[in-house]
Parts: sequence; structure tokens; C-alpha cells
Amino acid sequence: MKAQDEEDFQEFVRGRWAKLMRIAYLLTGDRHLAEDLTQTALAKAYRSWHRVRRSDSPDAYVRKILVSCDRDRFRKRRVPEHLTDVPPDVAATQDDMARADQRALLASALAGLPRRQRAVVVLRYWEDLSEAEVAQTLGCSVGTVKSQAAKALSKLRSVLQAVPAAATSP
Repeated sequence: MKAQDEEDFQEFVRGRWAKLMRIAYLLTGDRHLAEDLTQTALAKAYRSWHRVRRSDSPDAYVRKILVSCDRDRFRKRRVPEHLTDVPPDVAATQDDMARADQRALLASALAGLPRRQRAVVVLRYWEDLSEAEVAQTLGCSVGTVKSQAAKALSKLRSVLQAVPAAATSP
């Protein structure tokens, strides 16, 4: 890779790392898996940087790589994980604890969604992509994005409404 291409890639990574990590975390539900997933996606982007950089949207290209890498990890045989409902004990203010509980509840609800529905919710509502952009990223039709989003939101609503009010309020 040329020195200028190397610098361009490094700048791209510095500017996108946090955003890619957020997407990966929401897709996986685990910080360590999210780091691995992000690094894998960026390694693949590095290998084909000349193509990524020339694309209409390098961000969309790398997002698609990230989602593909997440899909690929399910194809490999691995040790099953067990997500917990309760975050580790940390000294914090009551408001911080309430926010952490709400985030943990939302992360748990997201983790309970099927893979494609979770990807649609993360890309559509967290990343604020259009339905067409989500469809392009996932390699499906806009209609599929709409139906998967509707099903996912319905499941999330039912899960979050089933939680007692005391568990979600400070």
C-alpha cells in the first residue's frame, strides 16, 4: 500500500472507530466481541482499501463489511455465550445507575432479537440510515427492512412493557 493510502486509511480509522464500535456492540451485545468484530472488519477494509476509498460511500462500504463479519461469526462453531441481566457492581450516582439499568435492559432486549432484526434496528434507528441504505447494507429489499423493523419494534415494545415500572425508574 502506498504511503498516502496508508495515511488515508489511518485517518479513516481514527475518525470512524468509535462509531463502528457502537454498531458492533449493538450487533453483538458484548464489548470484547465488538472490538474483535470491528478489527476484523477494518482488516478486511485495509486489504481492499483502494476499492473502499473509491466507492461512493466508504462509510457504507465498511458498515456492510462489519455486518457481513457479524453474520460470518454465526457460521463458525463457537462456545455459546450467556448474557447477564445485571451489570457488574460499580460505584456511581443514582442517575448513572438508572441510565445503566435502562441501557442494560435495552441491550438485553436487543440481544433477544433475531440477528437480522437486530441489524435492521441498529442500522435504521441507532445509525439513522434510510431504509434504502439499510437494505443495501444487508443485501435485501426495502420491503424486508420495513417488515423486519416492524417485527423488531413490536418485540422490543412487548419486552420493555413487560418490565415492571420500578425496574426502569430511578
